[in-house]
Amino acid sequence: MHRPIPPRAVHGGLARNEQHEEGWLDFSANLNPFPPRVPWTPGLDCLDHYPDDRYPALKEAISRTFGRRADEITVGNGSVEVIRSFCQAALAPGDRVLIDRPTFGDYCIAAALAGASATDDPGRAVVRFLCNPNNPTGELRSREEVGDLLERMPEGCRLFLDEAFIELSDPRASMVGTRDERVFVLRSLTKAFAVPGIRIGFGFGDPDLVDRCERCRPPWSVNAFAEEFALAALREYPALEASRERIRVERALLRDGLAALGFEPMPAAANFICAASPVPVPALSAALATRQIRIRDCASFGLPGHIRVAVRTRDENRRLLEELGACLA
Repeated sequence: MHRPIPPRAVHGGLARNEQHEEGWLDFSANLNPFPPRVPWTPGLDCLDHYPDDRYPALKEAISRTFGRRADEITVGNGSVEVIRSFCQAALAPGDRVLIDRPTFGDYCIAAALAGASATDDPGRAVVRFLCNPNNPTGELRSREEVGDLLERMPEGCRLFLDEAFIELSDPRASMVGTRDERVFVLRSLTKAFAVPGIRIGFGFGDPDLVDRCERCRPPWSVNAFAEEFALAALREYPALEASRERIRVERALLRDGLAALGFEPMPAAANFICAASPVPVPALSAALATRQIRIRDCASFGLPGHIRVAVRTRDENRRLLEELGACLA
C-alpha cells in the first residue's frame, strides 16, 4: 500500500492558457511592482559545469547582507524547497506541528511529507510555523511580538518564521539577526525582486539544523543562472527601501478604493491586501477574468468570502478598481 501523499497547494499566478496572452493583469501573485534594477546578464559559460553544491560564494554574499555566518545559512530552489528541507531535517514521523491559520498552504504539505501532522495544541507541537507578514492577510507582527511568542513556546519547540514578504513590508520586524537555536528564518528573492522564474530561497538557523537541511536538499538544487542572479540582486538590497515606500503609498490608495466599492479590507502591512467581498468570489473572479484580470480567491486559505489582490502600479490599481466597479454594478 502506498503511503498517503497530500494534494498540491493552490498558488497565485496566471493560468496556463493566460500566460502567453497579452493584456492580462495578474493581481493574484504578490510581486514587487517597483523592483530594483539588477544589472545581470546570464553568462552561458556557467552552463558547462556543475554548480558547487556547497554554494560558498552565494552563502558568503547572503552572510554579508544579513550578518549571519555561512554555516548558519541553507539555500534552495525557491522557498518551498527550503520549507521541505527544513521539515525533513527537523521532523520525524508522528511529530505534531502548529500552524497559525489562515496562512501559506505549503507548511502543512511539507510537514505531512515528513510524516508529521498538524495540531491545535501548542503543548504537543515540536515546530510552530508563522508567516510574518502573513499570507494572505498581510498582518505584520513586530519583532517584540514575535519575541514574546517565542518566550511562551513550550520547551523543545522550534519556531519556523517565514519572512518572504518582510522586505516589502518592514524589515525592522525581522528576526533574521536572532541567534537562537529554536528559531529558523526563511527568506526569498522571488517577491522582493519580482522574479518568480528564478527560484532562489534561503534560510537561517542553528548550524546543526542547517547542516541537516543541506543534507536533505537535493544536490545542485540552485542552478547556475539562479545563483548568478542572486549574487547580483543581493548587491541591490538597499534599493528595496524605495520599493517599500512606493508600495506603502499605493497600498493605502488601493485599500481606500476597495472600501469605497463595498469590500472590507483587512489591516495590511505587506504588498497585498485581503478583503471580504460584497459578492460571491467565484462569480467575481470569473467576471474579472473576462476582462483579463486575475485575482486570488482565498477559499484555499479557508477564507471563501475573501479575495487577495497584489499592490501594483498606480495605473494598474486604478484599472482593477474600475473593472471591479463595473462587475459590481
